[in-house]
Amino acid sequence: MSGIHMTVSGAPEGMSGEIPLVLLHGFGGSGHAWDGVIPHLPGSVRVIAVDLPGHGKSLNSEGRGGAGRMAKAILAALDEAGVEAFHIAGHSMGGAVSALIALRAGARVKSLTLVAPGGMAREINADLLARYAKAASEADIRASLAEMSAPGFVIPQAVIDGFVSERARPGALEALAETYEAMFPDGPEHGQGVLPFDALAALDMPVFVIWGLADAVLPCPSPAALPASFAFSVLPELGHMLPEEAPEIVAGVLTQAVSAPS
Repeated sequence: MSGIHMTVSGAPEGMSGEIPLVLLHGFGGSGHAWDGVIPHLPGSVRVIAVDLPGHGKSLNSEGRGGAGRMAKAILAALDEAGVEAFHIAGHSMGGAVSALIALRAGARVKSLTLVAPGGMAREINADLLARYAKAASEADIRASLAEMSAPGFVIPQAVIDGFVSERARPGALEALAETYEAMFPDGPEHGQGVLPFDALAALDMPVFVIWGLADAVLPCPSPAALPASFAFSVLPELGHMLPEEAPEIVAGVLTQAVSAPS
């Protein structure tokens, strides 16, 4: 067994007639990142929220390290769970992992949604992510998340409490340090690893991208920086933490994705 934790919600398996939606959170979070989004999705959709390797209840699972290792392990876990066709969406690092899964799984993936995804360009705020990865106290976590969100956005206390609880687990901060290092194969000063642009452009399934214009972690790109086939939406005045900042907007894009003809 992979040890990768998945939380299933929405329509029971076999009763919805829908292809499930797999959700991958960002670096340093957990599947709870989608708690505000899921209630706004159609009730007919079965949702599988995954804790990335080295995160949440997947702290000691297979696949810890970089996005490539995570993608391989999560796809194997979906195989173990009997999930064949699926939609997939990911935020930040989870976006990079989702894209790699789409590249690996091909026709099994019916749509891909990238929410402020990693891996689209070298530019990344490595210093902010370093502080975020080390944050363990309520004050430090709140400060890091505030920097990652749009100015004026108030981080819900329940979100802060969740981060504090998860990072108090033995080995949690060490796992984040390991993942942080894997994000920068050439060192933080050289930026993040970049996904293969031509391979992404050749994906057959519908691809949706949403990005906050005030993203302080991963700068919002111009449309020309992404494959022309991607449906790209820019959200003015929003930051990096889109599932928390704009859950209804994110849910709306996900609803569009799971309804799109593949």
